[in-house]
Formats: sequence, structure tokens, C-alpha cells
Amino acid sequence: MQLTTWPQLALGRPFRRAGHRTALVAAGLPLHLAVVPLWLWLLGTMAALVPALTPLPVLLTLVVTPLLTAGQRRRYRALVGKDLPRSAVPGPGRNWKSAVRRLTGRALWRQVCYHAVAGPLFAVLDLAVLAVWAAALVAASIYVWIWALPPQWRVTDLGYTTQAAYITAGGLTLLFLGPRLTGALVRLETRAAEVLLGPSRTEKLARRVADLAESRAGVLDAADAERRRIERDLHDGAQQRLVSLAVNLGLARATLGDLPEDARKVIDEAHREAKEAIAELNNLVRGLHPAVLEDRGLDAALSGVAARLPIPVRVAVDLPQRPSPTVEAVAYFVVSEALTNVVKHAQATRADVTVERIGETLLVVVADDGAGGADLAAADGTGLAGLSKRVASVDGTFSCRSPAGGPTVITVELPCAP
Repeated sequence: MQLTTWPQLALGRPFRRAGHRTALVAAGLPLHLAVVPLWLWLLGTMAALVPALTPLPVLLTLVVTPLLTAGQRRRYRALVGKDLPRSAVPGPGRNWKSAVRRLTGRALWRQVCYHAVAGPLFAVLDLAVLAVWAAALVAASIYVWIWALPPQWRVTDLGYTTQAAYITAGGLTLLFLGPRLTGALVRLETRAAEVLLGPSRTEKLARRVADLAESRAGVLDAADAERRRIERDLHDGAQQRLVSLAVNLGLARATLGDLPEDARKVIDEAHREAKEAIAELNNLVRGLHPAVLEDRGLDAALSGVAARLPIPVRVAVDLPQRPSPTVEAVAYFVVSEALTNVVKHAQATRADVTVERIGETLLVVVADDGAGGADLAAADGTGLAGLSKRVASVDGTFSCRSPAGGPTVITVELPCAP
């Protein structure tokens, strides 16, 4: 195993990095100078008062700008391993409308500004840095150049030798400053390329929002899938064991007639507790994710909820196609919780539930003829604030209109884009 000493790390790594950066600067020089002839042509036509030829350099600049941008991206990717993010394309297609959108888009004109304005300035700085490197290498190796001269051309004057020592010291100083100058120039060019060749701040924020919305949708889908898994495990595992226990206790109570009265009371109590546990577990499973919702959809699931309530509930579901499982689960829990609140707090005699899809929006309306006065902001145990948060988790809207004396109308809009 070859060990690397600290002098090798201290001397080799900076110059190795400087080599990549210098190559980046050298490769960028022709790209920065590519637009200069076109703008000299433009200035020449304007000075010669030839308006017919004036648009040609501008049009050629617009044509070569995407090619130069692609070259700059390839330069950064190949030499320093950096990918410049791309700007958003104004619109797909190859018709004249798409061309107009591209020509009037900010991304293209930011690229033109980079190549036509910043490019020539960077070309001057690139030449300066490359000149510093050339002078540093020549000056640092002045003794090599003197030795390489033919004997009859060599200078043996001691003063000249002293000057050569000064030149060598100056060359070593430039070699020391070269990596720093190159690094500063590369950072400046990279920053300008990110600002002018990459997406704008608005585009970055839009992409960030889209990424966050996508990741949140993934989290919600994962949470919904986990709820369904827990429901299946409870239904197929703990619930079946409790049913088996209740059956065995019922058989024991029916067949063991010679048991003492105290033992029979214990068996009766255990049998009653087992049945209550089964009922509570059924409610828990139904609250997590009812199987009928996954199997038959919102219509059957909401009809089951309405059938269990002590007041009449009219359910109208009009869905040409089922929404996503996450949106479907949110709609179910909103209706279920809203109807529970109607029974507990509204003193209503009837309720109406309407679910329909309008375009890419799932509209859910729950209305009752109760006393009203429900307050979304009040922490009175109605659960409306929790429903609002659940709806907001999928970018939906929640509104509650409940004047004193009723009626109360809860309206929910859930996005269900295909």
C-alpha cells in the first residue's frame, strides 16, 4: 500500500486542481470569443449605415446562442464535473408559436447576455490568467532556458546570473499565485454561468415547489398504504384471535354446566369483554381504512357509514372514475368525521352527503338541518380543525358555513388530476 505524505498532499493537490481549472479557462476562451466577430460585424454595419444588413448579426447570434450554451455545459461537465441546471423551455413544439415563445423567453436573452456581454470580458480575464501561467513557467525555468542555449550564446556575466535568480523567484511567486487567480476566475465564471445559463430564481422556486409537492404526495401515499397494511394485519390477526377466544368462551359457558357459580361469572364476564373488544377493534379497523373503501369505492363505503347512524342520511355519489387512493381516503374520513359531528353536536334530524367530480376536482358537500354555530377555529372537540388539516395535506380546500340556527354546510374540494 502506497502512503501519501503531507508534503505530497500540500503540493500536489492544489496544483492538480489548478490544472483542471486552467484547462477549464483555456477551453472557455474560444467559446467566449465566438460572438465577438458577430458583434464587430454589427458595429460595422451600423457605422456604415447599412440597415439592411444590421439584423443578420443579431439573428446569427440568436442561432448560435443555444450551441454555445451547450458547449459551456459540456465544458463544465467534462473538466470540473459540474452540471449546470437547465432553464425551463417556454413551450414544446416546432411551430411558429413555439419559436416566438422561445425568442421572447427570458432564458434565451439571459444566455445572449452571457455570451455577448460577459463572454468577451471573461475572454480578457482568461487571457490574463493564461499569460500569468505562461510567464510563471518561463520565469521559473529561466536557468533551463539558459542551459539549453548553445555554448557560444550563453551569457557568463555574474550580473546576468543574479538577474536570472530574481526572475526565477518572480516565476515561483507567480506559480504560487497562479492557482489562486485561476480559482477566483473559475468561481466568478461559474457563478455567472449559473445565473445566466441556468434557471432563474422563479424557476428554481417553481421546481422546488413541484419537487416538494411530489415528495409530499409520495409520503401521503406511503402513509395510506401503511394504514391499509395495519388494517389488514388487525383484521387477519388480532381480530381473528379475539373471535376465536369469544367462540371458545361461549362454548365453555354452554357445555360446562357443572362449573361453580363464581367460575361461570368469570367466564360470562370474559365472554362479554371479548365481544366488546371485537366491537372496538372493528371500529378501529374501520377508522384506519375500511376494506369496503378499497374494494368497492366511496359510494359503498359512505353508504355503510350512513347506515350505522341514528338519523337518516341521503348519500349521492357521482364518480365516472375513482380518484387516487389517497384522495379517496381523505374524502371518506372527512365525510365520516363530519357525520359523526352531526350526530354528536348538531342536534340534526337529517343530513345530506354529495360527492361528485367536476373536471379535475372532487367536490364533497356535507349538509345537515341542525342548530348550526359550528366554528372552525374553536377548540370545542368538533374536529373541524383536524379535518381542515387533513384536506390541506393533499392541497385541498375546506370551508364550513354554519350560522346560528343552522343549517351547517361543509364543502371540500380535493384535487384529483389524472
